[in-house]
Amino acid sequence: MILVFIEHKNCVLNKTSLEAIAAAQSIGKDLGLKVSAVIPCDKDCALAQEIAQYDIEKVIVAKNEKLGTYTPDAYADAWEQVIKATEPQYIVMSHTYQVRDFAPKVAARLGREVVGDVIRYSADGGRLELTRRIFLGKLDADVTIGGDAPYFITFQSGAFRGDSAAEGSAAVETMDVQVGDIRMTAEDPFQEAKATVDLSKSQIIVAVGRGIKSQENIALAQQLADALGADLAASRPICDAEWLPIDRQIGSSGQTVAPKVYIALGISGAIQHIVGMKNANTIIAINKDAEAPIFDIADYGIVGDLFDAVPVMIEEIKKAKG
Repeated sequence: MILVFIEHKNCVLNKTSLEAIAAAQSIGKDLGLKVSAVIPCDKDCALAQEIAQYDIEKVIVAKNEKLGTYTPDAYADAWEQVIKATEPQYIVMSHTYQVRDFAPKVAARLGREVVGDVIRYSADGGRLELTRRIFLGKLDADVTIGGDAPYFITFQSGAFRGDSAAEGSAAVETMDVQVGDIRMTAEDPFQEAKATVDLSKSQIIVAVGRGIKSQENIALAQQLADALGADLAASRPICDAEWLPIDRQIGSSGQTVAPKVYIALGISGAIQHIVGMKNANTIIAINKDAEAPIFDIADYGIVGDLFDAVPVMIEEIKKAKG
């Protein structure tokens, strides 16, 4: 069996969990294992019926009154009991801040390790080989897991597409779990200042990264955006340098977007940026580095100099418009 962690807030789904479902379904198909989802909650979670519409065996609601608000103590207690009751071979999760907080705690209790931030896998002879990035994305490391199950794996956001999760019908069951002392009190959720530019409503976005080289070169990206009727955005280093306003930043500390088309110019694809734009319908990347992580999630990619490619794109767009 494969258990998938479903992350939520007050029964509102964190959509990265759909990527975890897609990953688990793929692994299950390759290894011949069934997939079940686990939702920690303090009540009969309405989200369970939503997750039950995917092609998995069952949805387990791990229920306890202390699971209404996330704490690592409560989640670790709940997960430990679910794992011991179901004896899965793999636990699959998205590599979110919450998962990074509690998953190692659960694994340590069971004497296991977590292979985190995995970008892809291959299956050979019933064994998984996991690939994760090291040295700030400069190298890929292939990892295999030794020892006895269960094996904990977290997948980088964007490694699988949530919309590729196969639909189906699953049973829903409740598992009452025991939770011990909670040693922390959660504060009110962090609220970012409201942005003056709402990129979340943009249909087309042209985003620039370090590859743009200087503030003066942003004018070229603006020309492409104007030709497409798009909005201009940026990765964090561009906004930190004050080349563009902070409300143009996309990523974990900026805005989260899901446009029809996302064009990344000179953006390497650090995880902090990817989490903000991975749900775009079509991703187009231009980067001189053929090994840039952005190409792992791009639908179309140009390995080359953006200063050569963008002027040609602008010219062809203008021609197409007549």
